[in-house]
Amino acid sequence: MNDMDTILITGANRGIGLELAAQYAADGWRVLACCRHPERAEPLQRLHAATSGRLSIHGLEVTDNEAIQALARELDGQAIDILFNNAGVGGGEHQALGKVDVEDWLRTFRVNTIAPLKVAEAFLPHVGRSRQRIIATMGSVMGSLAENTSGGHYIYRSAKAAVHMVGRCLAVDLRAQGIISVLFHPGWVKTDMGGANAPVAPADSAAGLRRVLAGLRLEDSGRFFDYQGNERPW
Repeated sequence: MNDMDTILITGANRGIGLELAAQYAADGWRVLACCRHPERAEPLQRLHAATSGRLSIHGLEVTDNEAIQALARELDGQAIDILFNNAGVGGGEHQALGKVDVEDWLRTFRVNTIAPLKVAEAFLPHVGRSRQRIIATMGSVMGSLAENTSGGHYIYRSAKAAVHMVGRCLAVDLRAQGIISVLFHPGWVKTDMGGANAPVAPADSAAGLRRVLAGLRLEDSGRFFDYQGNERPW
């Protein structure tokens, strides 16, 4: 087991992922920051340079299972306290009734729903040998059946609803191993995906997510929280 608490974050090159990486590194954690194109991730590169080796950057296309397996082998024997499935896409412009783009839908499911499961499967040994044993996955109230009163957004809503079920299944299947699986709604965050009018700053969302993660217990496994620690309905 590593002496230093360790988090692996997918989609760490921007938005909430980048802010999570920055905050955990500043707090003394070892951060495994994953993104598709490290050579283009200038903010992440600057963070790497400023963290005295605590943060490392790893190229990872989350829809490429061979790439996932290769990174798991590269990190073989290392403990990962928190595996944070953060990478996601918005689903594209054509999500209204009668206009849904099937290729966008399939791509969104690969990134937002299938990839979190395949990443979790690949890194189960790493999480299992850690102290905290947490798998966190970015969900959304947009995927909540109970909170959907406005319709539309078929692609994004369905992919997030499906990943909620992935996280719940992981909670059931991994409970005997003492591994916690939780889902998060990060708030409506001012990112490339959330847009300029979003009311929540990435730093505030990340800080809230960190507070919830720090207080998790095994009995919380399978629950859906927002960044303020409130449990949200499925």
